[in-house]
Amino acid sequence: MKDDYAASRYEEACALLPLRLRTAALSLDFRKKAMAEEIRLRIGRKIYLTLPEGETALPETMVTRNDLEQVLDKAAEYSRYAAAETIRHGYVTAAGGFRVGLCGTALPGNAGNEGLRDISSLAIRIPRVREGTALPILPELLEDGRPVSTLVLSPPGGGKTTLLRDLVRLLSQGTELCSPCRVALVDERGELAAIHRGRPQLEVGCHTDVMDGCPKHLAVPMLLRAMTPQVIALDEIALAADVEAVCTAAGCGAALLATVHAASLEELRNRNVGRALLECGVFQRVVLIEGRGSERRSRVEKL
Repeated sequence: MKDDYAASRYEEACALLPLRLRTAALSLDFRKKAMAEEIRLRIGRKIYLTLPEGETALPETMVTRNDLEQVLDKAAEYSRYAAAETIRHGYVTAAGGFRVGLCGTALPGNAGNEGLRDISSLAIRIPRVREGTALPILPELLEDGRPVSTLVLSPPGGGKTTLLRDLVRLLSQGTELCSPCRVALVDERGELAAIHRGRPQLEVGCHTDVMDGCPKHLAVPMLLRAMTPQVIALDEIALAADVEAVCTAAGCGAALLATVHAASLEELRNRNVGRALLECGVFQRVVLIEGRGSERRSRVEKL
């Protein structure tokens, strides 16, 4: 990924900030712009940037409640009513594919959380399309030119979503190693394709159908019935219902691509959800992402 592109994505994210904070954020040196993963705002604190080496404060910044309200309004295109469904789940996806995570006072109800008030902090995640990231490992994820079901593991922030996005793109458009596949992408939190008004903001391939904002256990059977996918991709398997959806889909002839938080296979086996994923016998490969930033590497193991 070129540094110019990486820095430009940071600058696009800064457009969500109020002018006073935007000016300070744009004064950052080029290298940090290219490396920044998140912009974090907390009331009464400086802006913090998430870099591969950790969080660093921006000098001459102090975040107010009004700053957070302005960011949320801009991300929601000044219609919080239209964004109410995702706000109650703690995020908004802004134009350009920037996911804004929200914290504040929850409003619990009979059907779960019904919204947030008194926003106290937010995190603007900066997604970047790293085309070619999955290319080195693609041959190990194919058998007779067809993808096999694969789990992608890393700790939070380790690059799972970026790798999965590129893998979806490669399988969808086809390569010298495999013909194009129909890919059904479950983008529950709007991080993979970043659908905005029906159009993906991030490249996921020309043969990819995206189900946006729908829980995985509901989206998978819908896609199987309606889109006859050859590959189903899901980000961040975390619930027992997600595992059940994966196991159900496995008997329908589609290859499964899924990510899960874990630093190793051993850690995955020590969690109930992870153990269930491995025991259901769906997955034939696991990709382990190790290291941070420029030191990040992926390796494949057979299951």
